[in-house]
Amino acid sequence: MTPLFAALILFFFVLFFGLFLVWVSGLLGPKTKFNKVKSEAYECGLPSQETHNTKIPVKFYLTAILFILFDIEIIFMYPWAVSFIEFVQSGAGPYILGVMGVFLAIFIYGLFWEIKSNALEWE
Repeated sequence: MTPLFAALILFFFVLFFGLFLVWVSGLLGPKTKFNKVKSEAYECGLPSQETHNTKIPVKFYLTAILFILFDIEIIFMYPWAVSFIEFVQSGAGPYILGVMGVFLAIFIYGLFWEIKSNALEWE
């Protein structure tokens, strides 16, 4: 049995087992009538008074984008730290350290720019 065949068997088992569980829960689960108020995003029992043209401040989007940007930069640092010893053993340690130094310099410059431009100020 090849590893690919074993992976395909596992894939189809998980797929069919998941579909089976969804089918059984629909069969045995409670049957409720559709309620428009209960299907709202915030189900407190009262009808929603929010209009569709609600203005959301740009600060929320900017904060989310900056969080994702800096989070992804940190995620790139983890594999580098794990595999750095292999680069040192192969003789490419100083080069890889320099590349990460440039990466960190750009990262720190962006962090200082964010602080200087008051990107996270809420006032």
